[in-house]
Amino acid sequence: MCTAAVCTGSQSLVVLQDVVVPMDLVTDVDGFGGDVRGDCLTGDLLIDDGAVVGLRAPRDRSQFLRGDVRTFEGHGRIVLPRLVEAHCHLDKCHTVDRLPAVGGDLMAAISAQADDKANWTEEDVRGRAERGLTELVDAGCGAVRSHVDWGSFGAAPPIAWEVITSLAKDWRDRVQLQPCPLVGLDVFADPPVAEAIARRVAADGGALGVLVLHHEEKRPKLDLVFALADRFGLALDFHVDESLEDGQDGLETIADAALAAKFEGPVLCGHALSLATLDGEACSRLIDKLARAGVFVAALPTTNLYLQDRRDGSPVRRGMTRLRELAAAGVRIVVGTDNVRDAFCPTGRHDPLNALAHAVLVGHLDPPLGRWLRCVATDAADAIGVKKTLVDHARFENLLICAANFTSELIGGGLTPPELLSEAVASEGWSGAS
Repeated sequence: MCTAAVCTGSQSLVVLQDVVVPMDLVTDVDGFGGDVRGDCLTGDLLIDDGAVVGLRAPRDRSQFLRGDVRTFEGHGRIVLPRLVEAHCHLDKCHTVDRLPAVGGDLMAAISAQADDKANWTEEDVRGRAERGLTELVDAGCGAVRSHVDWGSFGAAPPIAWEVITSLAKDWRDRVQLQPCPLVGLDVFADPPVAEAIARRVAADGGALGVLVLHHEEKRPKLDLVFALADRFGLALDFHVDESLEDGQDGLETIADAALAAKFEGPVLCGHALSLATLDGEACSRLIDKLARAGVFVAALPTTNLYLQDRRDGSPVRRGMTRLRELAAAGVRIVVGTDNVRDAFCPTGRHDPLNALAHAVLVGHLDPPLGRWLRCVATDAADAIGVKKTLVDHARFENLLICAANFTSELIGGGLTPPELLSEAVASEGWSGAS
């Protein structure tokens, strides 16, 4: 007797023997097949007419209806969906080496990066952003949301917006690039300007991004943000409470506005460090609001570690929101790369798995580590409103094969970059082809 996962009469079947699939990236673990090993399933991946149909346990190989089958050796490597970068800044990246001596807190970084905008010609932004995109694609990304500083340009978009939206078209065959303006909340005190920005973002296929920090009278402005997002069908993304100061209320005000608006589009709140300043009932109450509002929360460990808790000596507080408490309450969390080699973070690389490795250490995201892969894959896709991919039923051009045999190796990094599964199978020189 055979199951749907291992039986097919197809004449266009590819069998990738001996691979590993993280269970949290499979829709139907019981029906997918294979053997359980820790936080993964192992076995032979069956690809029928370009789509995954199941995983076969090695002991069932002799029972398999072969037909015209191409078989490859997977060497115990991990197969997973292409990754999602939910939060980066391609307009700023790779500028640190031309900046004067940088360092300091968030406001110092904002000032230093603002001075650098004198260098932001179309050619400059395009060159640096394409370098960042190349790094993201090489890291295995299939979708990317890049924030773009809107600055004080009113309704007219800045040069960087024109460049990033142009790159989204130029790179659409390699990666889905979603532009997201970074607009200060006070802009939404001027409804005509705010509406013009939202209209332009919608026309360019972007999401509406808003900075919420030390702003006054937040709620009426946020109500307009949600109204415009609903009107134009936009996902929302907030840089919010990017500070360890006590008394921040941006995250809670966003949650209240989302609940009042009954907003159905995805809402992603990045940084959210106000949670790190709360304890006990106050913290639990805010997390409950976020859960009820369906808000996603993005941890951005590298930049927050560099900028937060600046003092005369060494930092003693982590620049990280409460990931474990959020996840336990059912709030879906994501992890982003954020800034790379600019005034906000002078090191780093565009690589979601590298960001996740930092989050594991800083946020005490304990094993089994496979469950946290959703933060840079399926949950990250939902958070930015793009189609998510799980391994079962995926097209194999949307899957990666990685030089790791365990999820700890995958997240730990230091290995050769992941390869598109379709390209690996198509490669004539790929080891194990028969």
